[in-house]
Amino acid sequence: MTDSPREDPVDPVDSVVRHATDNGVSWITLNRPEAMNALAWDHRERIIHLLEEASADPSVRAVVITATGRAFCAGADLRGGAAATDPRPGDVARTIRRGAQRLIAAVLDCEKPVLAAVNGTAAGIGAHLALACDLVIAADSAKFVEVFVRRGLVPDGGGAYLLPRLVGPQRAKELLFFGDDLPAAAAERLGLVNRVVPADDLDKTARAWAERLASGPTRALALTKQLVNASLDSDRTTAFAAEAAAQELNMSTADAQEGVRSFIERRPPEFRGR
Repeated sequence: MTDSPREDPVDPVDSVVRHATDNGVSWITLNRPEAMNALAWDHRERIIHLLEEASADPSVRAVVITATGRAFCAGADLRGGAAATDPRPGDVARTIRRGAQRLIAAVLDCEKPVLAAVNGTAAGIGAHLALACDLVIAADSAKFVEVFVRRGLVPDGGGAYLLPRLVGPQRAKELLFFGDDLPAAAAERLGLVNRVVPADDLDKTARAWAERLASGPTRALALTKQLVNASLDSDRTTAFAAEAAAQELNMSTADAQEGVRSFIERRPPEFRGR
């Protein structure tokens, strides 16, 4: 049975970053199409809050981040930002730590699988928001742009951390040095995107993937996400120790017991997220 969507009350920030929970999936939708969904400080804070809520809410078992209009997210809204206010030493670094880096960390650290449904242009921090997600589905009209070099800026929001791990250092430098538009099909070939679909099929495909994740063994997925993310910075000994510890933790969950039982009984498992 499909749950009735649970909508949050609407206020100005909530109308820009819309939220609804449907069938175990937390849907976060950027809704500022007239500004190509550029993110201001309060929009980032709301996304971070929603991701933290998703981690803590047992009824939420997957998250989708998507957007309305022709852009996924064109980057940060720079109006009134540190670059416009003659910053003092330390101000810019502090702003980046508290803003863009916290946003990307919230996606990477979310205890539920996070899927990006990229409907259009994903530029700057918008590209990194998508690429930090565990799975990325893109409309065939979407594109990714490392726009920082076009503005004479250093990439932020973990770009120089994420890209080499996804495509290797040489490809990452090409993307970051030139800032060329990367169409969705090319992003898929590089391994930045899991699946490219016709624009009209984006919502349907994202919903199908998210609901499949939401019906899975939630704690096992969380531990698997942690293992994969940590493996990129670990040696083999550390990675193997983390794997053994994750197995120990997971075998105490009801879903792990159900998985073993269903195998023995030759039936599909019924995971409850516990």
